Amino acid sequence: MGVSGIDEREELRRTVRAFLAEHADEAALRRAMESTVGHDPDVWRRFAGELGVTGLAVPEEYGGAGGIAELGVVCAEAGRVLMCGPFLSTALAGQVMVASGDAEACAAYLPGIAAGETVATVAVAEADGRWRTSAHTSAHTSHTSAARQGDGGWTLSGTKWFVTDGMTADLVLVAASTDDGPQVFAVRTDAVGLTRRPLATLDLTRRQARLDLDAVPARRVAAPDGAALVDHTLDVAATLLSIEQAAGARWLLEATTAYARDRVQFGRPIGSFQAVKHKLADVLVSVESAHSAAYRALDTWATGDPEFPLVASLAKAYCSEAYLHAAHEAVQLHGGIGFTWEHPAHLYLKRARSTHELFDPPSVHRARMAELLSVESGLPH
Repeated sequence: MGVSGIDEREELRRTVRAFLAEHADEAALRRAMESTVGHDPDVWRRFAGELGVTGLAVPEEYGGAGGIAELGVVCAEAGRVLMCGPFLSTALAGQVMVASGDAEACAAYLPGIAAGETVATVAVAEADGRWRTSAHTSAHTSHTSAARQGDGGWTLSGTKWFVTDGMTADLVLVAASTDDGPQVFAVRTDAVGLTRRPLATLDLTRRQARLDLDAVPARRVAAPDGAALVDHTLDVAATLLSIEQAAGARWLLEATTAYARDRVQFGRPIGSFQAVKHKLADVLVSVESAHSAAYRALDTWATGDPEFPLVASLAKAYCSEAYLHAAHEAVQLHGGIGFTWEHPAHLYLKRARSTHELFDPPSVHRARMAELLSVESGLPH
């Protein structure tokens, strides 16, 4: 890693943080939560288009720039302030397209994503709420959403649940069953036969939707192995979400530590009490470990390390619990104010709880890690 690369990423971090401080502060966050679409479209256009964040890790021939490390920088800054906007879902969809190797599909969709003109997302989970569909998990399920090929091309039928930013996306990458196993299909959200319904969610800073597909025209995203592409999609999703979780947990630690220094009780700052020190020390250990796990996953993805699936699951399992731990302690240590609507602690607690389940909870990722390790060792599983 060159010094210039580090300097460039730090400059990117400062730029993104300054933009979000101006346009995505707590007041803006609360306005977005109360809006119909769940984010400010004007702010999103500037964030995606002017800053070019959705083009990070997209090849230059499709209008992109930067790389996976830069994508991680933006993901962390967005997670730090609970940014309302389809960054995670659009970035994930772009990386699925890149990983597919389908040059025609990339040429058709990536320029719009890179320019910030196309909001995209992925649709994998179904009624059981599970995301994993490969043989490398004990939570094995098959897609009930099915794709059929006819004279007019491919069509999709079925239902997809928990689609992040599904109500505002222009493009959805859908995992569906075919006679050759799971495949990924690109669907425009204005396609005939597609119905979108908003889901009631705990976390209003990230909207989710249910998609009903009734013979919806679709374009298959060609990949050498469709099941492997779906698995890679979820590994990338787990990694990006882990980066976000680690950043949110760190913000909670910083905010709670500052409060413990300033809040005086019985004539002394509450941070001077041994019990409070112990709680904050435990959170610090969790946050630092979460940071290490998340960025290790990012590094294995960027370098093409074959351990990426294992490390991605490790990061998602650990960061989910670390974020929830930090959020619980923040609410408790802020005392009465931490339980009120006016304080932001509850917003982070809701984000921590929702991301704990998104792209599968820790228990599923631990089971997957055990099976991946047993496959590597040759042990029965």
